[in-house]
Amino acid sequence: MDPVIFSIQLGNFTLTLRWYGVLVMLGVAVAAWIAEKEIQRRGENGEHVWNALLYLLPAGIVGARLWYVVNATLGGNPYYLQNPAKIPAVWEGGLHFFGGLLFGAIALYFYARHYKLDLWLFLDAVAPVTMIGQALARPANFINQELYGQPTTLPWGIKIDALHRISAYQDLTQFPVETTRFHPTFAYEMLINFLSAGLLLLAERRWPERFKPGAAFAWWLILAGSARTFIELFRPDQPKIAGTPISYSMAISLLMGLTGLVLLMARQGTLKLPWPKLPVAYTISPTVGEKLL
Repeated sequence: MDPVIFSIQLGNFTLTLRWYGVLVMLGVAVAAWIAEKEIQRRGENGEHVWNALLYLLPAGIVGARLWYVVNATLGGNPYYLQNPAKIPAVWEGGLHFFGGLLFGAIALYFYARHYKLDLWLFLDAVAPVTMIGQALARPANFINQELYGQPTTLPWGIKIDALHRISAYQDLTQFPVETTRFHPTFAYEMLINFLSAGLLLLAERRWPERFKPGAAFAWWLILAGSARTFIELFRPDQPKIAGTPISYSMAISLLMGLTGLVLLMARQGTLKLPWPKLPVAYTISPTVGEKLL
């Protein structure tokens, strides 16, 4: 399948529409729509999602690009050090989900602070649905033949053309194109994300009394961190920390999971942490969200 949907030549400029961009924006739109419903369920104005997106989206793109560049450089790739003008070239490919999350979260923090909104409420509403948005964008990796794993004999292994092979599998005598298949790691992550997000959203509705402010966000950290840690076991393309079999992404994923565990214990009262004083907290009844001063 061609990654390019169509191209239009406008003078010296070529406008290209790619499946990657379309599916990423689809994921963003669907995630934002669900987040809007989640915020309304908590008793807040859902329009804040779409307003905040004007800041979160560009911040996320910048963060995703910078994280990709730093990750590649730490992994020993000198390309961006030798060609710094290529760092902003997002259209050439290279975005990292973690960077998008980090910069998006920073933008959300300042948005909530500016409008005096309950940050826990927005984190609880937005964080779980990011897994849905990410999952919806993952088929683009199949179209681009990227983010695959090691060779496998499992029946769902996928074919990767020689042009899209990473260096470890470019020896076609050892890994023939006709017979070699690879783990579709993007599909594993897509399925895990859909399952994790669905279970979390259902659990919030089934046991609302157990989800104190910040609990859904904590569970997202645990689930998303654990899922990505597992996926990294199938990602030979990821730069490793020098002298270890652990990739930088795996280390961050483990940290996410541990942070989520600590946060969950703190929000449930089993661990005491010095929280900053927040002006508003909220609780959710089985049918409607209510603000509590």
